[in-house]
Amino acid sequence: MLVESPPEQRAETAPAPPTRRAVRAFGLLLSVAILVLVALASIAIGAKELSLGQVWHGLFEDSGTYGDVVVAERLSRTVLGLLAGAALGLAGAVLQALTRNPLADPGLLGINAGASAAVVTAITFLGITSLSGYVWFAFFGAAAVGALVWFLGGSRGATPVRLALAGTAISAALYGYLQAVMIMDDAALGKMRFWTIGSLSAATDSVITQVLPFLLAGMVLALALARPLNAMAMGDDTAKALGANLNRTRALSMLAATVLCGAATAACGPIVFVGLMVPHVVRSFTGPDLRWILPYAAILSPVLLLGADVLGRIVARPSELQVGIVTAILGGPVFIFLVRRRRTAQL
Repeated sequence: MLVESPPEQRAETAPAPPTRRAVRAFGLLLSVAILVLVALASIAIGAKELSLGQVWHGLFEDSGTYGDVVVAERLSRTVLGLLAGAALGLAGAVLQALTRNPLADPGLLGINAGASAAVVTAITFLGITSLSGYVWFAFFGAAAVGALVWFLGGSRGATPVRLALAGTAISAALYGYLQAVMIMDDAALGKMRFWTIGSLSAATDSVITQVLPFLLAGMVLALALARPLNAMAMGDDTAKALGANLNRTRALSMLAATVLCGAATAACGPIVFVGLMVPHVVRSFTGPDLRWILPYAAILSPVLLLGADVLGRIVARPSELQVGIVTAILGGPVFIFLVRRRRTAQL
């Protein structure tokens, strides 16, 4: 005859369920592993396929062979994709928290428009044609528009709605200027057409070196804002009671998003939907805690960007489809799905 153990003993011997923190930490490690695999695929896949042995040889045993040269070229492209993807994901997550709009993206505050307008001005009126030449114009154009949006949105009295409205208005005006200049100048149209699509193919060590300090500074600042942005998500009064400085948090959030998006746009051109999709998807399994959303967004956004870049090389081989086109094609249906799901949840 079997004797059943008392409930208390069964409860003590049963394995404890994993905590949510442990599950999130495991998911973060899994995301890093996926990112490493996608980065290796970015180096190995292209017009000429490379084996893992050739990739390893090109990374660690450079001897000047054709394969090593290909690896060196693709390595710059991959590194820029890693940095730009992380920057766009963090910028999107910060802006969604700042505006309290889960469908916000870095283009909402006119940062992309500012960078594009500055580049077309440099090309048309100053004759600058190289990426390394106008990368600074793109960055300072983004920074100038970010500062203008902050001023028009009320500066120290800025609210999420004011910032979004100011960014939308400035974006419309700048894109009107951009189209007018490009229509009047065929040379500018030809040179801008490639940049405005968004691409990683022109990545060089020089461009990475120029934008790297801004990207790293923006990433550190964005990650440091997790706690005060969490407090602001509970409402202004609650945030103040918890000791959060609302004006400082909003100003630093604007600064972080502007630096991150401005530097990424300057190096790659305006790439859409990465800063929208990834933070929104991440939030669905991490919850609203930005201490988890921001690290996940910084890891999974490069997965999306590099994955789209690899896909663009495969579908149009031996040529390639620019990564900005691929993310737009993928992002359109996803955006519609997110909007419809959000409307359904509100009904």
